[in-house]
Amino acid sequence: MDDVDAVQAQIARNMLDSGDWVTARLDGVKYLEKAPLWYWLIAICFKLFGVHDWVARIPVVLSAILLGCLTYRIGKWAFSIEAGTYAGLAVSTCVGLFLFTRILIPDVMLTLFIAVALWAFLRATQPVEPHPKLWAWTSAAAIGIGLLLKGLIAAVFPIGTAAVYLLVTGQCKNRTVWRSLHLRSGVFIVLAIAAPWHIVATLRNPPYFVATLHSGPGEYKGFFWFYFVNEHLLRFLNTRYPRDYNTVPRPLFWILHLVWLFPCSLFLASALRFRYSPEDRAGRLRLLAVIWIGVVLIFFTFSTTQEYYSMPCYPAFALLIGCATANRTNEHKWAVRAVSAISGVASAGALGVLITTWNLPHPGEISRALTQHPEAYSLSLGHMGDLTLSSFAYLRVPLALAALAFAIGATGAFILRPAMRYLSLAAMMVVLLHASRLAMVTFD
Repeated sequence: MDDVDAVQAQIARNMLDSGDWVTARLDGVKYLEKAPLWYWLIAICFKLFGVHDWVARIPVVLSAILLGCLTYRIGKWAFSIEAGTYAGLAVSTCVGLFLFTRILIPDVMLTLFIAVALWAFLRATQPVEPHPKLWAWTSAAAIGIGLLLKGLIAAVFPIGTAAVYLLVTGQCKNRTVWRSLHLRSGVFIVLAIAAPWHIVATLRNPPYFVATLHSGPGEYKGFFWFYFVNEHLLRFLNTRYPRDYNTVPRPLFWILHLVWLFPCSLFLASALRFRYSPEDRAGRLRLLAVIWIGVVLIFFTFSTTQEYYSMPCYPAFALLIGCATANRTNEHKWAVRAVSAISGVASAGALGVLITTWNLPHPGEISRALTQHPEAYSLSLGHMGDLTLSSFAYLRVPLALAALAFAIGATGAFILRPAMRYLSLAAMMVVLLHASRLAMVTFD
């Protein structure tokens, strides 16, 4: 485990050993930065299966699987089985979900519950829905759980998206819609789930309330101030202390989504042809997905941000991609050709590097052949700049698999019938991500 993974797992282990499930601690020091549910889940897994690194990752694995299944189910409900299948594959095999679930962070589970909250909201506001109360309560419960996972952002994204959706569709003045949301009982559910821990944590870690926005060294102001003011408000404003984090430049933050959603990002242009009016179920979901993406990306445009912060909008992207892929517009044909061309070039490039480095010696570990570019390490793929031609001699198996993966994608997208092309791209990503995992093992 690296430093981030070890911190998360050790905090969960400390909770299990100490019996204190309220205040997280690391090396005996109070760790008030994060909400507790992630630690609770890891600790429960430790209790059931023993303390091992793979056990700590069980919540990540289950969340990723459930996210793919949920995205499929939403797409099937709104569009078709085919569109749902493509959407589920899109989110499950994209680069971003793979890369950012190598880290022991709760963002994939947060994404899952935000998706649940927004789908349940849409179901509750359907013109013909037999169980609006059940869906409204499901949305509220998902928000409450999200608050225990990642803090206030778990409420900001679904509530902000829902509010903009109601405003755009003109339903904000519709009393029937407001009644279908059951706001009073929904607020009660959110508070019943999230409030107890926040209250107990505040009482156990005084002072209770400190009215200041100043953050500096050696100033302990209790849980409430540290968690809500320092970790939420001041982090958003980039004035948090300590400033032990970096932020990604905004243009790069936006552009990198073409990488995180690859290969499906090339199909986004074909989604522009569809109608986004709330006249039918499909149109309502497409409109919600666009607003969902906009709320998340615009929020982080004005905040400190890391590349993985936008993960909560991956399902929305996947749903639009799944819908576009199932309809196979002219833009979709161009996207298939682009993916085939890119994959073909990448396969040839990987094969060329493999042949060039085949006879190069590779004694010891790969670190002997790497350079260092610490100024780039704040980026998730920053260490790729350390690679040299000779370092690929240590990566022959991953290179061979990558060449094979891209060949599968290029060939499948070019010769297979339309219904099978996307499956060939999913197969390409499965092999490619396995190659990436092997490369990461070599780096470690």
